[in-house]
Amino acid sequence: MDFDGILGRKQSSKSSNPRKKWLKTREMWLVVLGVILHAVYMLSIFDIYFKTPIVHGMDSVTPRFKAPAKRLVFLVADGLRADKFFEPDSEGNFRAPFLRSVIQNQGRWGVSHARPPTESRPGHVALIAGFYEDPSAVTKGWKANPVEFDSVFNQSRHTISYGSPDIVPIFCGALPHSTWNTYPHDYEDFATDASFLDEWSFDQFQSLLNRSNEDPKLKELLLQDNLVIFLHLLGCDSNGHAHRPFSSIYLNNVKVVDHIAERMYSLLEGYFKDNRTSYVFTADHGMHDKGSHGDGHPTNTDTPLVVWGAGVNYPKPLSGTNHSDCGFRFVDEHAHDTPTPKEWGLDGIERVDVNQADIAPLMSTLLGLPCPVNSVGNLPLEYINMNEAEKVEAVLANTKQILNQFLRKSRILFLYYLLGGRGTKVQVWLASKAAISVCIAATQLGSRTASSYVAGSWIREIALSENLRSLALQGLHYFQTYDWLMLMSVITLGYIGWMVCLLLHVLQSYTSLPGNILRKEPAFHQRNNTRKVYLMGCLLFGVICIKFILEHSPPLYHAYVAMTVFLWMQILSEYQFILALWRHLQGRKFNFIVKLLAIVAMSILILELLVNSFTERELYTWCFLIVGVVASFYLFKSIPWRSGIPIFVCIACWFLSVFTLMPAEIPDNNPLVIASGAMIIIIGAAARWLDFHAEGKKYWLSICNHEVKKSRFPILFYLQALLVGLASVMVSLSTSHRTENQELLPVHQLINWLIAGFSMVLPLFSENGLLSRLTSIFLGFAPSFLLLSIGYEAVFYSALALALMSWILFENALLHSSAVKNLSPYTRNMEEHIILQNDNRYLQLSDVRIPLTFMVLFNVAFFGTGNFASIASFEISSVYRFITVFSPFLMAALLIFKLFIPFMLVICAFSAITKLLQIPRLGCYFLVILLSDVMTIHFFFLVRNKGSWMEIGNSISHFGIMSAQVVFVLLLFALTNIYTNDIHVRSASPSSQKVM
Repeated sequence: MDFDGILGRKQSSKSSNPRKKWLKTREMWLVVLGVILHAVYMLSIFDIYFKTPIVHGMDSVTPRFKAPAKRLVFLVADGLRADKFFEPDSEGNFRAPFLRSVIQNQGRWGVSHARPPTESRPGHVALIAGFYEDPSAVTKGWKANPVEFDSVFNQSRHTISYGSPDIVPIFCGALPHSTWNTYPHDYEDFATDASFLDEWSFDQFQSLLNRSNEDPKLKELLLQDNLVIFLHLLGCDSNGHAHRPFSSIYLNNVKVVDHIAERMYSLLEGYFKDNRTSYVFTADHGMHDKGSHGDGHPTNTDTPLVVWGAGVNYPKPLSGTNHSDCGFRFVDEHAHDTPTPKEWGLDGIERVDVNQADIAPLMSTLLGLPCPVNSVGNLPLEYINMNEAEKVEAVLANTKQILNQFLRKSRILFLYYLLGGRGTKVQVWLASKAAISVCIAATQLGSRTASSYVAGSWIREIALSENLRSLALQGLHYFQTYDWLMLMSVITLGYIGWMVCLLLHVLQSYTSLPGNILRKEPAFHQRNNTRKVYLMGCLLFGVICIKFILEHSPPLYHAYVAMTVFLWMQILSEYQFILALWRHLQGRKFNFIVKLLAIVAMSILILELLVNSFTERELYTWCFLIVGVVASFYLFKSIPWRSGIPIFVCIACWFLSVFTLMPAEIPDNNPLVIASGAMIIIIGAAARWLDFHAEGKKYWLSICNHEVKKSRFPILFYLQALLVGLASVMVSLSTSHRTENQELLPVHQLINWLIAGFSMVLPLFSENGLLSRLTSIFLGFAPSFLLLSIGYEAVFYSALALALMSWILFENALLHSSAVKNLSPYTRNMEEHIILQNDNRYLQLSDVRIPLTFMVLFNVAFFGTGNFASIASFEISSVYRFITVFSPFLMAALLIFKLFIPFMLVICAFSAITKLLQIPRLGCYFLVILLSDVMTIHFFFLVRNKGSWMEIGNSISHFGIMSAQVVFVLLLFALTNIYTNDIHVRSASPSSQKVM
């Protein structure tokens, strides 16, 4: 009887050839659909997580108070840690005596808290522009200045800047009212003391002042107000990377920047003599003890802040009423009122910590400038020395600037969404208590004038302004994430729909369920209601598209919804089959339902383990230690211990478990690579001996088979073993000669290429018994892997092969046990339900273990010697036995090929098992994709747009890797099919042999 399939009309099983053609076409369209779907959905993370928060089109808010300073000196010591700046040295002397005297006598101090990524560009953007890393910069490769934004320098009348070529041009390169210069890139030499870079920046500014005495125009420029002087001091960062932050060179650099701050102060006070200069000293990020930065470790996020000069408060003694624990947490998750370490010697002076973005409005206020229009920083009033009315005006200017962003964003979204139907949601939110407070506070404060403040009311006015500012920031975050719920729901529904489609395809094409349903429900047939379903789906999609057009939504929004609607149309067109399936399950015994739920739970547990293994490779160690014991005990109950199979399975699993404890950075170990060649030959010889001498043993019956096709070359095994030995010799010769003479001999290079190429062709001429062919494949790829190995990964190749062999032996033991006892559903299905295509049996519930085991071993092949983000996978010295002249494409191809070899072993073993168990390989492939997409959904929700660049990049890579598996695994299947297509497996029992 005919019924509709997921992508077409399913034909009767009476005609094998039409059904085979139908199934092939259907699966081709499924694969194409899967590739398109994963490609489109992979782009969704950039619309969800990586949209720019910057809003354009706002006017600057001119402050209504007199500027306390005419000019501002901004000193940034790149990479300076707060603790190394404030703490004394081993002799009890403080490293920054001048700035310490400023803290005690002239200005205010605190810790500036940076938000990851703690890198130079985002740190300076937060300091000068007042907002944190723009997530959309990831789509442009984190370039120097990927998105246009406003800054304190833009608002100034003129900016003078000297320092690093990586930082200064970001802010001054396109700024017409700026004077700047940078040193050449080759000055940044990690082999030297980089403190001379700081001296270079100071000398450049000092020369500028000296020239002004002879240049009237320059003199006039320096005497104007709203002048910003920015010195970028890179020395601490370079010395921290090269020598670590606890080295004497780094600690001495702290003294250098302090001395520069002292000389800048003396130079400018002597030049201007008007006491109208403000000074801000801070750092963009800290430095980890390992000499790195980027993440959210306190050594990276805690930076010093010292402010003094015109408009800055004087030091204030610390008292119990200075601060209160209000539960506030800074951007780096530090709690408010963190105690000051006693060794700093500053516990008697009030400390005022700030978020890094708060420094931009602080500098703007000191100069009387409008805050940068994209700033989200809050003005730290404790640093400002102004009267009450001016403080209110300063806070109000800061608040209005943030409020303008909120109003601009809400206006844009309101206009777009009102016509599109989503305006209702915006109006509801705008009518909330918080938004009403925003409107009332804005109305009240907007009508104030500097002369209208009643004495004593300034505290209330400031509190009202700060409350308004907080609400506006919450509103900005709300609008920034406004589309998240809709998009994430659409994408999640799309992935679920795709997995349901795959499941229905497998159930309809590779299981006996359709036949069982037809027997139980003879009247069942799928009525042709697809036209109605497609019509309703097209109408729904059309309505949503019109809505998106009115909302000016990005084009990809239409693609996301189109894919999701299409998938669910396919599912709804199968509703009668789904209902029949549900009734079929209701009629099954309770034990079957329990087994089904247990398998689902176990599958989810294993998939979650695989998700966590992307960050914790050690999980595989525990996994294989446990599996080795459990599998061995299970086999002990099924087959005699004398066969040695249970012990072999345990040893193989335990051997493989060692490698995920190894360091990802593989150390060079040439003797180990050579010894691995001998190990590979021994393993190959043992497999060869078993192939010839174990055929009479019933537990090896299906694996050993020499009846169908003999080897064209009887000495093929010896030739392959010779090539493995020759590869080991060439590892020694090539490496030693290259190390001694700094070159790779052309003859060595030619021999290595010939060995690698010739050895991969030989398995095609081997016998087609399962063990014979897999042994030949193992030996065929071994020379290439050895020549590309530098350390313990050469041993991993053998360990992985032994684990794969133990998997085959385990499945073969189960197969033999079920065939002999004739107790399992497998045997009955072999006799009753044979799929005509390729003589494969139907899939059963217990067969889920095959794709699950494949996924575990596939990931172990990936993480066994490192991972995609480690030096292990991309150690350039791995290719030096093939090429030493820099050729990026060829080198990358060799490194990728090295990573592919373990994958190919896993897939060859997987293909052999599908032949051994006589189950459809494509059906198992679809189950692999279905299970991997469970992980894809998990990684979709784990994508990060905050944190270090490595954390952000890794989260994107994890999601991308899982999304690409639908293509990646299929390509490897097609490639390995060349080697495994003609493998012949002897049937496990006479009965099944007769059926076949």
